[in-house]
Amino acid sequence: MAPVFLPHWRPVVGLSYTGSARGKGGTGVVNDRERRRRAIRRFYDRLGKLLDTQGFYEQSGLDILVREGRFNQAHDVFEFGCGTGRLAEQLLAGPLPVDATYTAVDLSPRMVEITRERLAPWQNRVDVRVSDGSTHLDFPDAGFDRFISTYVIDLLDEEEALELISEAHRVLCRDGLLCLVSITNGTGLFSRLLMSSWKLLHRFSPLLTGGCRPVRLPCLLQADEWEEESHHVISRFGVAMEVLVSRRREDPRLQGERSCA
Repeated sequence: MAPVFLPHWRPVVGLSYTGSARGKGGTGVVNDRERRRRAIRRFYDRLGKLLDTQGFYEQSGLDILVREGRFNQAHDVFEFGCGTGRLAEQLLAGPLPVDATYTAVDLSPRMVEITRERLAPWQNRVDVRVSDGSTHLDFPDAGFDRFISTYVIDLLDEEEALELISEAHRVLCRDGLLCLVSITNGTGLFSRLLMSSWKLLHRFSPLLTGGCRPVRLPCLLQADEWEEESHHVISRFGVAMEVLVSRRREDPRLQGERSCA
Protein backbone atom coordinates (compact mmCIF):
# COMPACT_ATOMS: atom_id res chain seq x y z
CA MET A 1 0.00 0.00 0.00
CA ALA A 2 1.41 3.38 -0.95
CA PRO A 3 -0.49 6.46 0.20
CA VAL A 4 -0.34 9.71 -1.70
CA PHE A 5 1.23 11.60 1.17
CA LEU A 6 4.46 9.62 1.14
CA PRO A 7 7.25 11.46 -0.67
CA HIS A 8 8.36 8.44 -2.70
CA TRP A 9 4.91 7.76 -4.16
CA ARG A 10 4.57 7.82 -7.94
CA PRO A 11 1.46 7.13 -10.02
CA VAL A 12 1.10 3.56 -11.23
CA VAL A 13 0.28 3.71 -14.91
CA GLY A 14 -2.52 1.34 -15.83
CA LEU A 15 -3.69 0.69 -12.29
CA SER A 16 -7.46 0.47 -12.28
CA TYR A 17 -10.26 -1.16 -10.35
CA THR A 18 -12.85 -0.35 -12.93
CA GLY A 19 -13.55 -2.60 -15.83
CA SER A 20 -16.51 -4.44 -17.19
CA ALA A 21 -16.75 -7.89 -18.65
CA ARG A 22 -16.55 -7.78 -22.41
CA GLY A 23 -17.24 -10.77 -24.56
CA LYS A 24 -17.69 -14.30 -23.37
CA GLY A 25 -16.19 -15.37 -20.06
CA GLY A 26 -15.69 -11.85 -18.77
CA THR A 27 -12.37 -11.45 -20.57
CA GLY A 28 -12.49 -7.71 -19.99
CA VAL A 29 -12.35 -8.24 -16.22
CA VAL A 30 -9.54 -10.78 -16.57
CA ASN A 31 -7.51 -8.46 -18.79
CA ASP A 32 -8.10 -5.57 -16.40
CA ARG A 33 -6.83 -7.68 -13.50
CA GLU A 34 -3.72 -8.64 -15.44
CA ARG A 35 -2.98 -5.02 -16.32
CA ARG A 36 -3.44 -4.01 -12.70
CA ARG A 37 -1.20 -6.80 -11.44
CA ARG A 38 1.55 -5.84 -13.86
CA ALA A 39 1.27 -2.22 -12.76
CA ILE A 40 1.41 -3.18 -9.08
CA ARG A 41 4.44 -5.39 -9.74
CA ARG A 42 6.29 -2.54 -11.47
CA PHE A 43 5.38 -0.14 -8.68
CA TYR A 44 6.67 -2.33 -5.85
CA ASP A 45 9.73 -3.40 -7.80
CA ARG A 46 10.62 0.30 -8.05
CA LEU A 47 9.69 1.00 -4.45
CA GLY A 48 11.93 -1.70 -2.98
CA LYS A 49 13.16 -1.08 0.55
CA LEU A 50 11.44 2.32 0.64
CA LEU A 51 8.30 0.37 1.53
CA ASP A 52 9.63 0.17 5.08
CA THR A 53 9.29 3.96 5.41
CA GLN A 54 5.56 3.34 5.89
CA GLY A 55 6.31 1.64 9.18
CA PHE A 56 5.70 4.91 11.04
CA TYR A 57 1.98 4.14 10.89
CA GLU A 58 1.75 0.51 9.70
CA GLN A 59 3.75 -0.96 12.58
CA SER A 60 1.04 -0.20 15.13
CA GLY A 61 -1.33 -2.58 13.36
CA LEU A 62 1.36 -5.22 12.93
CA ASP A 63 2.23 -5.13 16.63
CA ILE A 64 -1.39 -5.82 17.54
CA LEU A 65 -1.49 -8.69 15.05
CA VAL A 66 1.64 -10.25 16.53
CA ARG A 67 0.16 -9.94 20.01
CA GLU A 68 -3.26 -11.35 19.12
CA GLY A 69 -2.25 -14.05 16.62
CA ARG A 70 -0.93 -16.57 19.18
CA PHE A 71 2.16 -17.09 17.07
CA ASN A 72 3.96 -18.77 19.96
CA GLN A 73 1.66 -21.73 19.23
CA ALA A 74 2.07 -21.64 15.43
CA HIS A 75 4.04 -24.17 13.41
CA ASP A 76 3.22 -23.54 9.74
CA VAL A 77 2.78 -19.86 8.83
CA PHE A 78 1.74 -18.54 5.41
CA GLU A 79 1.80 -14.90 4.31
CA PHE A 80 0.11 -13.55 1.20
CA GLY A 81 2.09 -10.49 0.15
CA CYS A 82 5.22 -10.51 2.30
CA GLY A 83 6.53 -7.12 1.16
CA THR A 84 10.04 -6.57 2.50
CA GLY A 85 9.72 -9.35 5.08
CA ARG A 86 9.55 -6.95 8.01
CA LEU A 87 6.70 -8.80 9.72
CA ALA A 88 8.25 -12.19 8.99
CA GLU A 89 11.51 -11.10 10.62
CA GLN A 90 9.58 -9.88 13.66
CA LEU A 91 7.84 -13.26 13.97
CA LEU A 92 10.88 -15.45 13.37
CA ALA A 93 13.03 -13.44 15.76
CA GLY A 94 10.26 -13.30 18.34
CA PRO A 95 7.23 -15.42 19.16
CA LEU A 96 7.46 -18.23 16.60
CA PRO A 97 8.74 -21.57 17.97
CA VAL A 98 12.21 -22.53 16.77
CA ASP A 99 10.79 -25.33 14.62
CA ALA A 100 8.06 -23.22 12.97
CA THR A 101 8.16 -22.73 9.20
CA TYR A 102 7.32 -19.61 7.22
CA THR A 103 6.03 -19.66 3.64
CA ALA A 104 5.15 -16.57 1.62
CA VAL A 105 4.32 -15.31 -1.85
CA ASP A 106 4.57 -11.84 -3.34
CA LEU A 107 3.81 -10.42 -6.75
CA SER A 108 7.02 -8.36 -6.81
CA PRO A 109 10.32 -10.16 -7.57
CA ARG A 110 12.15 -7.29 -5.86
CA MET A 111 10.13 -7.76 -2.66
CA VAL A 112 10.85 -11.49 -2.71
CA GLU A 113 14.56 -10.76 -3.14
CA ILE A 114 14.56 -8.33 -0.19
CA THR A 115 12.61 -10.76 1.99
CA ARG A 116 14.96 -13.66 1.23
CA GLU A 117 17.95 -11.49 2.14
CA ARG A 118 16.27 -10.32 5.32
CA LEU A 119 15.34 -13.84 6.42
CA ALA A 120 18.70 -15.41 5.60
CA PRO A 121 19.35 -16.32 9.28
CA TRP A 122 16.30 -18.61 9.11
CA GLN A 123 16.74 -19.81 5.53
CA ASN A 124 16.25 -23.48 6.46
CA ARG A 125 12.74 -22.66 7.74
CA VAL A 126 11.70 -20.17 5.07
CA ASP A 127 10.16 -20.56 1.59
CA VAL A 128 9.45 -17.28 -0.24
CA ARG A 129 8.17 -17.40 -3.81
CA VAL A 130 7.28 -14.99 -6.60
CA SER A 131 3.59 -15.31 -7.49
CA ASP A 132 1.59 -14.29 -10.54
CA GLY A 133 -0.67 -12.23 -8.29
CA SER A 134 -3.53 -14.70 -8.44
CA THR A 135 -5.64 -15.22 -5.33
CA HIS A 136 -5.80 -18.93 -6.16
CA LEU A 137 -2.99 -20.51 -4.16
CA ASP A 138 -0.88 -23.44 -5.28
CA PHE A 139 -0.75 -25.05 -1.85
CA PRO A 140 -2.50 -28.14 -0.45
CA ASP A 141 -5.57 -28.12 1.75
CA ALA A 142 -5.08 -27.69 5.50
CA GLY A 143 -1.35 -27.05 5.15
CA PHE A 144 -0.99 -24.06 7.49
CA ASP A 145 -2.11 -23.01 10.96
CA ARG A 146 -1.70 -19.25 10.37
CA PHE A 147 -2.68 -17.28 7.28
CA ILE A 148 -1.40 -13.69 7.25
CA SER A 149 -2.14 -10.85 4.87
CA THR A 150 -1.32 -7.29 5.88
CA TYR A 151 -2.04 -4.15 3.86
CA VAL A 152 -2.82 -6.25 0.78
CA ILE A 153 -6.59 -6.76 0.79
CA ASP A 154 -7.01 -3.00 0.39
CA LEU A 155 -5.26 -3.41 -2.99
CA LEU A 156 -7.66 -6.11 -4.19
CA ASP A 157 -11.08 -5.62 -5.71
CA GLU A 158 -13.97 -7.14 -3.78
CA GLU A 159 -14.15 -10.30 -5.86
CA GLU A 160 -10.43 -10.96 -5.46
CA ALA A 161 -10.63 -10.30 -1.72
CA LEU A 162 -13.45 -12.83 -1.33
CA GLU A 163 -11.48 -15.35 -3.40
CA LEU A 164 -8.48 -14.88 -1.13
CA ILE A 165 -10.53 -15.38 2.03
CA SER A 166 -11.98 -18.56 0.51
CA GLU A 167 -8.49 -19.82 -0.27
CA ALA A 168 -7.38 -18.98 3.26
CA HIS A 169 -10.18 -21.17 4.58
CA ARG A 170 -9.04 -24.00 2.31
CA VAL A 171 -5.33 -23.94 3.15
CA LEU A 172 -5.81 -23.43 6.90
CA CYS A 173 -6.09 -26.48 9.11
CA ARG A 174 -8.96 -26.90 11.53
CA ASP A 175 -8.92 -24.09 14.12
CA GLY A 176 -6.23 -22.25 12.15
CA LEU A 177 -6.14 -18.47 12.45
CA LEU A 178 -6.71 -15.90 9.73
CA CYS A 179 -4.66 -12.79 10.58
CA LEU A 180 -5.44 -9.63 8.61
CA VAL A 181 -4.52 -5.95 8.69
CA SER A 182 -5.89 -3.29 6.35
CA ILE A 183 -6.58 0.39 6.15
CA THR A 184 -10.21 1.05 7.00
CA ASN A 185 -12.82 3.71 7.67
CA GLY A 186 -11.73 6.49 9.96
CA THR A 187 -12.32 6.90 13.68
CA GLY A 188 -12.35 10.37 15.18
CA LEU A 189 -12.87 13.60 13.28
CA PHE A 190 -9.46 13.92 11.60
CA SER A 191 -9.24 10.23 10.77
CA ARG A 192 -12.76 10.14 9.32
CA LEU A 193 -11.97 13.16 7.18
CA LEU A 194 -8.69 11.69 5.94
CA MET A 195 -10.05 8.23 5.15
CA SER A 196 -13.21 9.62 3.52
CA SER A 197 -11.03 11.78 1.30
CA TRP A 198 -8.91 8.72 0.55
CA LYS A 199 -11.99 6.79 -0.64
CA LEU A 200 -13.13 9.69 -2.79
CA LEU A 201 -9.71 9.94 -4.42
CA HIS A 202 -9.71 6.21 -5.09
CA ARG A 203 -13.14 6.40 -6.73
CA PHE A 204 -11.96 9.28 -8.89
CA SER A 205 -8.72 7.52 -9.83
CA PRO A 206 -6.92 4.62 -8.09
CA LEU A 207 -3.70 6.19 -9.36
CA LEU A 208 -4.02 8.88 -6.71
CA THR A 209 -3.95 6.40 -3.82
CA GLY A 210 -1.41 3.89 -5.11
CA GLY A 211 -4.30 1.50 -5.76
CA CYS A 212 -5.41 0.99 -2.16
CA ARG A 213 -8.57 2.13 -0.41
CA PRO A 214 -10.21 1.64 3.00
CA VAL A 215 -12.09 -1.64 3.43
CA ARG A 216 -14.07 -3.32 6.20
CA LEU A 217 -12.50 -6.71 6.88
CA PRO A 218 -15.40 -8.34 8.81
CA CYS A 219 -17.66 -7.80 5.79
CA LEU A 220 -15.51 -10.24 3.81
CA LEU A 221 -15.89 -13.16 6.24
CA GLN A 222 -18.87 -15.51 6.38
CA ALA A 223 -20.10 -16.28 9.88
CA ASP A 224 -20.47 -20.00 9.18
CA GLU A 225 -16.81 -20.24 8.13
CA TRP A 226 -15.04 -17.96 10.61
CA GLU A 227 -15.28 -17.12 14.30
CA GLU A 228 -13.91 -13.72 15.26
CA GLU A 229 -11.28 -13.90 18.00
CA SER A 230 -9.90 -10.37 18.00
CA HIS A 231 -10.89 -7.15 16.26
CA HIS A 232 -9.26 -3.74 16.64
CA VAL A 233 -9.63 -0.44 14.80
CA ILE A 234 -6.86 2.05 15.52
CA SER A 235 -5.61 5.32 14.07
CA ARG A 236 -2.06 6.50 13.59
CA PHE A 237 -1.42 9.99 12.20
CA GLY A 238 -5.02 9.91 10.98
CA VAL A 239 -4.59 6.66 9.04
CA ALA A 240 -7.21 4.20 10.29
CA MET A 241 -6.24 0.53 10.41
CA GLU A 242 -8.23 -2.59 11.15
CA VAL A 243 -6.70 -5.71 12.70
CA LEU A 244 -8.76 -8.89 12.53
CA VAL A 245 -7.94 -12.37 13.83
CA SER A 246 -10.53 -15.05 13.10
CA ARG A 247 -10.52 -18.78 13.71
CA ARG A 248 -11.39 -21.16 10.92
CA ARG A 249 -14.59 -22.98 11.75
CA GLU A 250 -14.65 -26.71 11.13
CA ASP A 251 -16.78 -27.71 8.17
CA PRO A 252 -18.99 -30.57 9.42
CA ARG A 253 -19.27 -31.88 5.86
CA LEU A 254 -15.55 -32.67 5.75
CA GLN A 255 -14.03 -35.62 7.53
CA GLY A 256 -10.46 -36.17 8.59
CA GLU A 257 -9.35 -32.55 8.46
CA ARG A 258 -5.94 -31.90 9.88
CA SER A 259 -6.06 -30.43 13.38
CA CYS A 260 -3.75 -27.66 14.54
CA ALA A 261 -3.62 -29.15 18.02
